[in-house]
Amino acid sequence: MTPRIYTDTSVIRGCLDDECKETSLQLINMFKIGEAIVVISDLTLLELAEAPAGVRAVLEDIPEEHKEYIELKEEAVELAQHYISAGVIEGAKRVDAQHIALATVTRVDALVSWHVRHIVNLQRIRGYNSVNLRYGYPLLEIRTPQEVVHYEEE
Repeated sequence: MTPRIYTDTSVIRGCLDDECKETSLQLINMFKIGEAIVVISDLTLLELAEAPAGVRAVLEDIPEEHKEYIELKEEAVELAQHYISAGVIEGAKRVDAQHIALATVTRVDALVSWHVRHIVNLQRIRGYNSVNLRYGYPLLEIRTPQEVVHYEEE
């Protein structure tokens, strides 16, 4: 089965960032050729609406059949609040909490982000997953693009 990967805005922006460009583009290419489905939330689209045209264009190159669109609904809003109430993430980072919650409630195979301070961080991942289990959700794989892309054998 083709993996479904929730991709936050940092990965898409990373395609135009010197430090993250190579790996971000490798991941986008996986979506283009159908090795994985990119799961895009309305939160991500809202954040991208204010981004430069080059960043917005990244998603346009991915065929529609390799995209899945999801919306922020009450279930994810509540789960995000549980992360905040449990002290996993600060209330000021509510949108990051909502990205995690959306990925969790839609049961993606992984969430991919470059945000190592608030998302891809071992302590926080353990916290998110502790809350997920407490409220009956599965564990969520949270990774950087480097951990998801395919590498050629040397």
